[in-house]
Amino acid sequence: MNIIIGCDHGGFELKQQIMNCVVDNGHRVVDAGCYSTDSVDYPDFASEVCGAIGKEEAEKGILICGTGIGMSIAANRHPGIRAALCMEPFSARMSREHNDANVLCLGGRLTGVSLAIDIVETWLNTEFSGGRHQRRLDMLE
Repeated sequence: MNIIIGCDHGGFELKQQIMNCVVDNGHRVVDAGCYSTDSVDYPDFASEVCGAIGKEEAEKGILICGTGIGMSIAANRHPGIRAALCMEPFSARMSREHNDANVLCLGGRLTGVSLAIDIVETWLNTEFSGGRHQRRLDMLE
């Protein structure tokens, strides 16, 4: 699966670790930037990631900023995007199982590397359960 990953300066260091995790789990990474800790505007990277998903260039995306809040807000403005800010593995699992989240948002300044890897692995390895949850997603269209 193609996973596109983007971040702002607050998520740059965590992004480097997460990209390795995604590859280790058998997926292809598309790096949408940013490429340093120099200050940048997070909406630009959210648009890049969500646009690639909308064009079916990637199946899922991961966005990282300082808290994950800005990226989550920016991503959910895009049609067809269901971005979930997850701070622990349970919410990551539920975001996939019940909400079919196609973008995972993380806080680079709030989430340690080990926990972030647990969250990402849970999110990547959890399937959408469908059923009654699909009916609810259809209500959002």
